[in-house]
Amino acid sequence: MKIGELAKRSGIAASTIRFYESKGLLKAVNRQSNGYRDYPLEAVALLAIINDAQKAGFSLEEIKQVLPEDISSWRHDELMAALKKKIADIESLEVRLAQNKAHLRSLIQLIDSRPADIDCKDNAARVMASMGITSSD
Repeated sequence: MKIGELAKRSGIAASTIRFYESKGLLKAVNRQSNGYRDYPLEAVALLAIINDAQKAGFSLEEIKQVLPEDISSWRHDELMAALKKKIADIESLEVRLAQNKAHLRSLIQLIDSRPADIDCKDNAARVMASMGITSSD
């Protein structure tokens, strides 16, 4: 099938398909005598896999490492290792995000606990002092 039909079937722009091809993600592409690309039907499934993998946080290079030459012959051990590594990466990111969120909530609480008798400038100094940051004036 030509690139326009592949784009329509996959929902992915022709320019993106060309980009994936240039990065080596789409390998089973034949050129017709007129120079047009001819994609096999499996390219639709392959584009869906690439798209889903990107949504899951995989980089194009990570995707390229686990994609088989032939879509019907996945390298099981490599695929499983890549999926498990991505889960570990996501879990690590979740921990860091939870720590950042907790830090921001404490900062909000600290700022909001401003005594009624001080102005914003003095409250900023109070917050900074409680964080161990001293003014250089």
